[in-house]
Amino acid sequence: MDIPFYQVDAFTGKPFGGNPAAVCIVDDTVTPELMQQIAAENNLSETAFVTPENGQFNLRWFTPVVEVPLCGHATLATAHTLFREGLAPAADTITFNTASGVLTARQQDGWIELNFPAITGQTVQLPEEIRDILQVNPVQTIEVFNRYLVELATEEEVLAVNPDFSRLAKYPKVIVTAKANNTSEFDFISRFFAPIIGINEDPVTGAAHCCLAPYWAQKLGKTTMLAYQASARGGVLKIRLEGDRTILAGEAVTVIKGTYAINQ
Repeated sequence: MDIPFYQVDAFTGKPFGGNPAAVCIVDDTVTPELMQQIAAENNLSETAFVTPENGQFNLRWFTPVVEVPLCGHATLATAHTLFREGLAPAADTITFNTASGVLTARQQDGWIELNFPAITGQTVQLPEEIRDILQVNPVQTIEVFNRYLVELATEEEVLAVNPDFSRLAKYPKVIVTAKANNTSEFDFISRFFAPIIGINEDPVTGAAHCCLAPYWAQKLGKTTMLAYQASARGGVLKIRLEGDRTILAGEAVTVIKGTYAINQ
């Protein structure tokens, strides 16, 4: 069995930035068990498995240790691959059938726009041990989509967070975020920690921005924003909130193209 394989840096316009994702084009004979094995072999934060079906595409995402219900950067990488390889016409809107419902992608002004849900939560107290692990004093904490969204007072506080990932691994995923400095071109910045699913710090996280978009839209009083995820690799996202949908736009670059040769 030969499985086409691509490694794509997502939410960046140049190689070796943004968030790397693997994209595998498969048919329906590839089992979830094999998908998980391939994802573990890739050892990237996400591997996407895409299957063409009746003019649309079925899409699943796996970390090295578990399947996840939603992944932004691997969806961007998949759309980039389908457009680049001619598997989807350049002017088309791609429809993905996923565990999170129908998602779409289209090319717009050299970027790819993803149509994702906008996800809101409720205010909670951040558990004391997580505060201790992060060494932060939250301005506000929202529990949303099996994760904590933690607003800090300044951009500098977000950059300074240095968790003990072995301690954090037993807790839900955590987003730390702050309004960007007044001199910045960005509206807000964030970082994302998910050792519970095998990702200590994710370089750029589309799904996290499905939570961040409605949060900061309400805080800033605007529905169009420019965001920066401040990991070591870093990544830029254009965001537009449209009702209960989050439109995420990013660039992507293919860095590896090959084939998995599976003998079973």
